Amino acid sequence: MKIFDSIPENMPQTPFLDRVSDPNDLKKLSQKELIQLADELREFLLYSVSKSGGHLGAGLGVIELTIVLHYLFDSPNDNIVWDVGHQAYPHKILTNRKHLIETIRSKEGLSPFPKRKESKYDAFGVGHSSTSISAALGMSIGNKIKGLNDKTVAIIGDGAMTAGMSFEALSHAGAEKSNILVILNDNDMSISENVGGLNNYFARIWASKLYTGIKKSGKKVLKNLPTAHHLARTVETSMKTMVAPGGIFEELGWNYIGPIDGHNIQQLIEVIDNLKNLEGPQFLHIITKKGAGFNLAEKNRIKYHAISKGQSSKSKKIKYQDIFGKWIVDMASINDSLIGITPAMREGSGLVEFSQKFPERYFDVAIAEQHALTFAAGLACQNLKPVVAIYSTFLQRAYDQLIHDIAIQNLNVTFALDRSGLVGEDGPTHSGNYDIAYLRCIPNMIVTTPSNEVETRLLLTSAFNFDGPATVRYPRGSGPNKTFEESLNEIPIGKANLIREGDKKSIMLNFGALLHEAEKVAESLNLTLIDMRFVKPLDEDILKNHLKLADLVVTLEDGCIAGGAGSAVQEFCSKQSFNPRFLILGIPDSFIEHASRDEMLEECGLTASKIENKVLKMME
Repeated sequence: MKIFDSIPENMPQTPFLDRVSDPNDLKKLSQKELIQLADELREFLLYSVSKSGGHLGAGLGVIELTIVLHYLFDSPNDNIVWDVGHQAYPHKILTNRKHLIETIRSKEGLSPFPKRKESKYDAFGVGHSSTSISAALGMSIGNKIKGLNDKTVAIIGDGAMTAGMSFEALSHAGAEKSNILVILNDNDMSISENVGGLNNYFARIWASKLYTGIKKSGKKVLKNLPTAHHLARTVETSMKTMVAPGGIFEELGWNYIGPIDGHNIQQLIEVIDNLKNLEGPQFLHIITKKGAGFNLAEKNRIKYHAISKGQSSKSKKIKYQDIFGKWIVDMASINDSLIGITPAMREGSGLVEFSQKFPERYFDVAIAEQHALTFAAGLACQNLKPVVAIYSTFLQRAYDQLIHDIAIQNLNVTFALDRSGLVGEDGPTHSGNYDIAYLRCIPNMIVTTPSNEVETRLLLTSAFNFDGPATVRYPRGSGPNKTFEESLNEIPIGKANLIREGDKKSIMLNFGALLHEAEKVAESLNLTLIDMRFVKPLDEDILKNHLKLADLVVTLEDGCIAGGAGSAVQEFCSKQSFNPRFLILGIPDSFIEHASRDEMLEECGLTASKIENKVLKMME
């Protein structure tokens, strides 16, 4: 493997990569040429991602594996299913999208994740983790039902294996005896030379047709000799257990192979070529390095998980996640009952300082959102005060636990709901558009929508001090850069803020981070503007005072219109027999494709100019 110390400034020369327009072209190359191709692909990936921005480390780690998979399998007839999709950039490059790779994550450009609509080579659309084995199993059984012999491969990372869904799929596949190959991409450890060499030796033997044949023949011979058969099986199992951590997979009905070096093309070809034609569920464990081949990424895997476009300097504005990070440290300093929980998002959620200052009260439960919530419920039962820092899109994965284990019991759990609303370049799989709608229907739940950095800190304190489940939703990135006191003051539950008195017949109600757009419109059209702060409970007093005589009510939210904050206001007016005309502004009933957040807001009609035009039409 060629090692790069820096990102290429100019387009690299890639003679072998230039010969690959689709996976069939790989089959024309020798194994030696494939190794050269891997170096070229790694250099091209470094260059292209520096231009586009996006996920880097995971893709660098699976370059050899990606080449081998497309070399050995017949894609798109064979299904290659990637988990999460952070690692799928090399796959996109090798499947006739090299010329488009610099458009990745841009509006109308390539999706940052595999997407079925984008390419016939993307077998399954992904974005969230731990789905690949379930999807691949469905495809495998589907092929069997249809009488097809197409192969199915699922690639899953060690992080994604922590989710219960992965083991549910493993258990089902083992019971079905399906012909499926799962490749565990383990990039969290290195291979020891002596142990690794022995493991690699046995891995090649266990995957070989000769070994498989011997096993089958031996079973036939020994099946009438129960004692001998039992002894042989015991020896086999014990030997494999000594050199490979595959016992749990074997117990679930899988033929476990590995671990092997995931950067050794020749070895990958040998082992995978044998495994792909074996009957039943096959599990291959490979060891890779995240960021492999790029020194800086190997040394700092977190920093180079993704890089910004053009390696531009980060904004000096404080981010909402930093507001939360400072708040939780301050609150934990005066409240010993506070417990911080995150499902594998320490850095992204702003919990680094908290984890360092309060390690005994910090729990990273890995990619296990369901467990995170019920774990928090258990802590709350012991009169502790858990704070769950989680992205809006990931809270969806634990909806049952949210209702059943927390809300029904009315437990004191605070949710710091990051990345709410439109998140930008990661697209619809990561947008937090639905949290207002799916939270406000839950009894006992408090739902807050701060409009800036100041209110975010205040409402975090309000939610934490509330006796029951409470959520503070805030967007990705930075706010309007408002300064705030470092006190732990709070806003009374359900208390809105009258921003400006204007036309009493035309009222605008803002929910959340679009207040700066609302202020421009209200000033231009002389609207009365109220920053609601709370979706649940609504400030009924302020609504009664201002809506009973209103002719037009405009609601604004960075969330889905269906079932959102605007709907809550409509329901309130119906109960009060108020009958104003409504203009509900938010995210329409469609999935908003990847683009910058500003471009997404423009598409949804949530910029000041577009809001004003819509209001003017209603006022005519």
